[in-house]
Amino acid sequence: MKNAAGNFFEDFRIGQEIRHATPRTVSAGDMSLYIALYGSRFALNSSAEFARDLCYAGAPIDDFLTFHLVFGKTVPDISLNAVANLGYANGRFLRPVYVGDTLSTVSTVIGLKENSNRKTGNVYVRSVGRNQRGEAVLDYVRWVMVKKRDEASPTPDPVLPDLPDHVAADDLSAPEGVNFSRYDAELAGSPYRWGDYQPGEKIDHVDGVTIEAADHMLATRLYQNTARVHFNLHVERAGRLGERIVYGGHVISLTRALSFNGLGNACVIAALNGGRHVAPCIAGDTVYAWSEVLDKAEIKGRKDVGALRLRLVGLKNEPATAFPDRAADGGYLPAVVLDLDYWALMPR
Repeated sequence: MKNAAGNFFEDFRIGQEIRHATPRTVSAGDMSLYIALYGSRFALNSSAEFARDLCYAGAPIDDFLTFHLVFGKTVPDISLNAVANLGYANGRFLRPVYVGDTLSTVSTVIGLKENSNRKTGNVYVRSVGRNQRGEAVLDYVRWVMVKKRDEASPTPDPVLPDLPDHVAADDLSAPEGVNFSRYDAELAGSPYRWGDYQPGEKIDHVDGVTIEAADHMLATRLYQNTARVHFNLHVERAGRLGERIVYGGHVISLTRALSFNGLGNACVIAALNGGRHVAPCIAGDTVYAWSEVLDKAEIKGRKDVGALRLRLVGLKNEPATAFPDRAADGGYLPAVVLDLDYWALMPR
């Protein structure tokens, strides 16, 4: 057998390091496709001249495009046999990525726990994406539920990593050499800066986007994500949804793009504190979003830029007018599909 069946839960071991195949050189086409798929309007990623005015080398690619490309490398080795991607933690976006940069990913297994049904287990990995100079651009943890090859096979004692609730504000940094005091809010399309937001504030991002099958499959191929649940309708018709499951990252990027309406100057993702894909989406679902300001922080040594800790909640088939969230019993309401906690940088 020369084809690859992917790793099952039994194939992972604590401390295992996986060097993922297929480095990816970022092209201008990747940036254009990303805008075409999600409608992102952040000026920093749209205009090389706008970015250069801030002393960037050019327009950096969207931070979540970096995330998807780094994540996509890991799928054939980590989650080809996944039931679900469960969550993220302790993610740090460490430097801008530009057209022409080549990204590669290495993952280390940091946690394993068999589930009570003995059919699956949860695998925790820390994945680090680097550019062609070996510089880390993204470092994050995710955990995924993976099928077992054989329910009767023995498994190791559970090991659960000790993960922080969020990335500490003191660990945040702004890109070196960039000067946000030169930021043109009029060209960026929003007058609201860091000082205009307060913890506890909620923002309805108003608009909704319907997921098209062609779009979510094109996006997943763009990131070279090979998870079968996103592509194979022949198999998924017999699955729990009777349809292909939309890659959770597609929903992240849709909601992030929607968040421009209300957070148009939250132009840099500094950290991914945590997140859950609460429920799946399929083609035909319409995605809405709302945000809550959880905290705000100054950046050490910087007077030109600050950080907002934001909670981004994605919904399906229900507008965010009333900020749908949790029921009285503490569980999520049926409309909630995404609950993401992140730090964003915003000019002061």
